[in-house]
Amino acid sequence: MSANRGAKIGLNWLERSRAQRIAWVMEELNLEYSIQPFKRNPTGTAPAELKKIHPLGKSPTVSIQPPSPTSKPIILAETSPIMNYLVEHFADEATSTKLIPRKYEPGKEKELGGETEAWMRHEFYDSYVEGSLMSVLQIKLVFDALQNAPIPFFLKPITNFIASKVSSEFLDNEFKTHFGFLEEQLATAPDGGPYMCGKDLTLADIQLSVPVSMGFALGLLSRSEYPLLHGYVERLKRERGYKRVVERASEVGEGAMLE
Repeated sequence: MSANRGAKIGLNWLERSRAQRIAWVMEELNLEYSIQPFKRNPTGTAPAELKKIHPLGKSPTVSIQPPSPTSKPIILAETSPIMNYLVEHFADEATSTKLIPRKYEPGKEKELGGETEAWMRHEFYDSYVEGSLMSVLQIKLVFDALQNAPIPFFLKPITNFIASKVSSEFLDNEFKTHFGFLEEQLATAPDGGPYMCGKDLTLADIQLSVPVSMGFALGLLSRSEYPLLHGYVERLKRERGYKRVVERASEVGEGAMLE
């Protein structure tokens, strides 16, 4: 067992944030960790206390105190770097190669094109989820909030018109493109799936769990139109690590994440 296992790990969890993905990774690694919950301001913004942990004042962040008493605490921010750091320092070899697929085909190390399809997919999703997919979903959430905002009645037709135009001329096509792509990715997953990168659950699946489940929750996806994605989300709900995170989430007042 790695000496790093003696580290004290704390997850700074802002309510209604995506911190559950970090907890899920730690559950897959069988790590002991504490949760420090934070409540949002009435305006929905993060509290000022989070800026004492990291200058951006965002969640999730992870605080790690290495086993050595002379070592400085490590503060990690942003989902992808946190996930990869945890796997690099706390995973055994078997767990590491499941959560992050093997990079090269045997005998093709360092060759152009020698990478496994599973690894290529994993590297793509590492940037795609937050860089492309979540940005479109965030626009959807902003315009939904605009339509539901307490503004004077004579301005409502204007805000509704703007939101409708954005949806019909941009968001609808974007969602069809993104979710159609993901449905096809499941249909062509290595080794027949059932996960995005093949037969094993990877960090890519944990990353994707949030936007895909949001798609169903927001009514952007239907079981009939995207049967593979629907089955995918249901499969993720049955994962041991996910179930354990649901239990831990209840400790900080958060509900199940993939509902």
